[in-house]
Amino acid sequence: MARYTGPRLKIVRALGVELPGLTRKAPNRDYGPGQHGMKPKRKSGFGVQLQEKQKLRYNYGVSERQMQRLFREAKNSKAQTGAKLLELLERRLDNVVFRAGFAPTTIAARQLVSHRHVRLNGRPVTIPSIRVKTGDVISLSDKAKVIPMVVDTLADLPLTRPEWIGFDDAQHAATVTRTPDANEVPFPIEVQHVVEYYAIRL
Repeated sequence: MARYTGPRLKIVRALGVELPGLTRKAPNRDYGPGQHGMKPKRKSGFGVQLQEKQKLRYNYGVSERQMQRLFREAKNSKAQTGAKLLELLERRLDNVVFRAGFAPTTIAARQLVSHRHVRLNGRPVTIPSIRVKTGDVISLSDKAKVIPMVVDTLADLPLTRPEWIGFDDAQHAATVTRTPDANEVPFPIEVQHVVEYYAIRL
């Protein structure tokens, strides 16, 4: 399944939660998709698991194949599977660019990376899925620092920077100070449902 490129607010309404990595816009109505909204139905166990999994996919902008690969890696680690999965997603370079305040969404952050506007430890990179580690420094090219989107986002952060990202305002550089915790994900998520979803399918 490829990355989603359709209406973003439709996804936010369908999942019933604001996803800051997908869009800065908040739903302008408090009912589900459709002209008048449909009466919410009680979700099955599968429906609940699927919804939680989709929150992660859409917020971090990853494909289903990438999610499966990340889940396998998390499952094979010594850490708790759910917490490790969230850590791996948070450590993606495009997410760190977003969480640092260089871009308004993960989607915009991915574009910055793809267009060689992002520097990792001083070197240009073009792969949004690169996994950062403690001590890594993320900065922007001189050209990127004057892009209106970047200037506006730094002036009005979409989210408060997490504690695991240190920021140098003078240099416009972000430093990964530690590994992100599962409870620092910027939206409500029941990750155990995601674990249960994949546990019986992989």
